[in-house]
Amino acid sequence: MTRPLPAALIAGQPVTRVDGRLKVTGKALYAADNPATDLVYAALVCSTVARGSVQTIDPAAAVRDHDVLRVLTDFGGVKLPYDIRQVSCFGQPVAVVVATTLEGAMHGASLVDVRYQPGPQVTNIDAPQAEQKPGTRTRDYARGNADDALRRAAVVTDLRYSIERNNHNPMELPSTVARWDGGRLTVWDKVQSISGAQQAYADAFGVPAEQVRVISPFVGGAFGSAGTTWPHQLLTAFAARQLRRPVKLVLSRKQTYSGIGYRPTSRQRMAIGADRSGRIDTIVHEAHTETSRYNGYEDNLMTAPRFLYLAPNMRSTYRVVPLDINPPTFMRGPGATTGAFALESAMDDLAYRLGIDPIELRLRNEPDRDQSDNLPFSTRRLTDCIRQGSEAFGWSRRNATPRSVRDGNQLIGVGVAAAAYHTGRSQCAAWARINADGTADVQSGTSDMGPGTYTSMTQVAADALGIPLSRVRFALGDSRFPAAPAHSGSRTMASVGSAVLTTANMLRDRFIRTAIVDPGSPLNGLRPEDVSISDGRMFHTGEPTRAESYQDLLRRRGWGNLDAQQTWSPDDADQRFSISAYGAVFAEVAVDELLGTVRIRRVYACYDAGRIINPKLAHSQAIGGMVGGIGMALLEGTHLDYRDGRIVNANMSDYLVPVNADIPALDADFLTGEDTLADPLGVKGLGELVIVAVPAAIANAVFNATGRRVTDLPITLEKLL
Repeated sequence: MTRPLPAALIAGQPVTRVDGRLKVTGKALYAADNPATDLVYAALVCSTVARGSVQTIDPAAAVRDHDVLRVLTDFGGVKLPYDIRQVSCFGQPVAVVVATTLEGAMHGASLVDVRYQPGPQVTNIDAPQAEQKPGTRTRDYARGNADDALRRAAVVTDLRYSIERNNHNPMELPSTVARWDGGRLTVWDKVQSISGAQQAYADAFGVPAEQVRVISPFVGGAFGSAGTTWPHQLLTAFAARQLRRPVKLVLSRKQTYSGIGYRPTSRQRMAIGADRSGRIDTIVHEAHTETSRYNGYEDNLMTAPRFLYLAPNMRSTYRVVPLDINPPTFMRGPGATTGAFALESAMDDLAYRLGIDPIELRLRNEPDRDQSDNLPFSTRRLTDCIRQGSEAFGWSRRNATPRSVRDGNQLIGVGVAAAAYHTGRSQCAAWARINADGTADVQSGTSDMGPGTYTSMTQVAADALGIPLSRVRFALGDSRFPAAPAHSGSRTMASVGSAVLTTANMLRDRFIRTAIVDPGSPLNGLRPEDVSISDGRMFHTGEPTRAESYQDLLRRRGWGNLDAQQTWSPDDADQRFSISAYGAVFAEVAVDELLGTVRIRRVYACYDAGRIINPKLAHSQAIGGMVGGIGMALLEGTHLDYRDGRIVNANMSDYLVPVNADIPALDADFLTGEDTLADPLGVKGLGELVIVAVPAAIANAVFNATGRRVTDLPITLEKLL
């Protein structure tokens, strides 16, 4: 069994990011920053129809440009996720222009003349010819007889909810630099899964994975967008192989809208029936989301409604709608945020119809086990989050009557919503070494897209090894390091952290066991459990002067270092327990009665996320999730021209995201606790959880302010006029 971290050491402290100085001084190299000798530049030529075939590609005008080296139109030799003979969506790459300069490549791409034979296409989820199909991973679910119970229920909410497509807009554009050395490929890339990308490149080019090296030490925001290896990445490596030179390709902001995935458009029906005392008897949840016809994606928005509240009767059905569009993908709080908007809006609507406080309704329907799989909870402190959060927010001052609180011509309202997100755990390996100078190096092939992986893993390693934080160097982002799972799904702290803890424990124990059998050591003859370590110094717990440092042992034995590598694998706890993180989000809004504009006044949340390794990083995660949730609730929506699938607002002027002026007071607190059933660190994951309930809380606050139940996101002014 993995030894837990010592209490009250570096883990749990608000340590400043260890990589912060590199970032603010510009020394952190992101994918496009990596230099390569003899580098050339690539730009994509993308389709302008949603479905059909390419009749002709005329590169003549492009190749006349003196900067253009090649125009690649035959993608034979690389396996792409679609039939390269057909056009499957607007924005699909059909040619690659390679030039000696970035400007030359972009200009050359604009000169390539492509003629198409358009085919019949459907890009609108609501089109009559759009067909709903069962998902392959998200199964239908039922307990009891939900529909009969709904017909008998004394009080019912039964509404339809919709959310427009949300596109990824991280600061760092998707970027790849690729170089071949004979049959070996090196890519400096923007990825969330080092091992996953390595395998994707290997599969695409038919080479062994060990002949592919993926390097990605810094990621400038991703939120799920870099969890898949997209066609532009494979085409960069393809171009490098064709030209036998290193190639760099950076998607334009416009191209990212059709070149990488997004949170899919969704349609939901959420019906809840209760008796007049507020006891829920039944829940019916029906949903469908858009997906690509050639590469299906399922947004699992069905989980929380199946278990979050006590309901003896429940029916849940999910469908996908294949369209001629580029594939959706994971986006922060994937599925859960979408599902929570419907569920938590419905709970608020039910509370209003019952005349019960929305918090009281949730407390009355708190389950004692997970009804969806009949498992006990590992830990579940949602009610603590609600109670502690409501007190800190000042919920008791809420006026339950809509349109009753004003500030001039502003209608003021407050809302609440609950959140849950499954705790992901995956197998992970790590390596650690203590050097002759007393410093330590720790490595794992994970990523850091911003949450602070470098820092939190350094804290875990420093505590386990018993050495100061400043003497630990944690490295990530290289496929030569021990394999780690994708940096996604709120699993990194539980998975990579547990691997780092396990490996550091093993290395520390190697030192201790070596010392206690070494005749030259002052610790000779002791039992391992009698030896403690602090500041890199091993000592007898009962006689602290009987001691030696890691350096002393290495020097005496003539070793330059001592290392260890270990793989941590999760146990079967998720087969025996329902393991999730929870939270309660509170929002206050002001709605201009004349103009219909919504402004956020404040958002506060309280979370049950197990042990918090770094409160400063956790708070940063929380406010980042709130900003994303504000965008989803009030601003973000992708608009398509359904005639050809073109995204008409594929830019930062027309696709609106929150800016500083939109963000007022944001704050969050975290319950003290841990969940050691989940993993040896006792963490439960945070990155996804912190966005899940934000859009619903804001929508509920808008209802409290205006008396209008808006069930379509984003909540734009025309929906309130």
